[in-house]
Amino acid sequence: MKLRTADGGWSPYLAGALAGLLAIASAFATTHWVGKTAFLGTSTTFVRAAGFLEKTVSPEHVAANAYFTKEKVLVDWQFMLVCGIFLGALVASLTGKSFKLESVPPTWQKRFGPSVTKRAAGALLGGICAMFGARLADGCPSGHGLSGMMQLSMSSFVALGMFFGAGVAVAALVYGRRSS
Repeated sequence: MKLRTADGGWSPYLAGALAGLLAIASAFATTHWVGKTAFLGTSTTFVRAAGFLEKTVSPEHVAANAYFTKEKVLVDWQFMLVCGIFLGALVASLTGKSFKLESVPPTWQKRFGPSVTKRAAGALLGGICAMFGARLADGCPSGHGLSGMMQLSMSSFVALGMFFGAGVAVAALVYGRRSS
């Protein structure tokens, strides 16, 4: 098996195998060492982090909201997963020599122009829609895709299919069809 692609990136087979091994290890660690039997996705971590930040401005609102107070731990395996995703992506892009800072990606710029403000507004709106969808689906795509499908959860197969279908439809609407 080749460890690199032709452009110097990571082999998708190696990355997939490593992600699978990591998912197995994290499920084992969570159930056997931490003692949790319920898996909450990373979208839960973002909402709890928002509650933690909101506590600095309006502590009485956070204290009255049952969702923000149902789990007291702030730094847990979910939070570490979110940090690990960032660090792993950074390491992968640096070792694959694909890291670069850009305020407006080329695909966006080709379709909508070079406006950083328009790109930021699009990213914010997309993030809001993604978070709403993750809460509505009772989990995020990575939670359903990695842990849910690993457990052969039928709801995860359905949710992941819907995530992909909606993603393809939105990409076609936003970026249009490719020209031949």
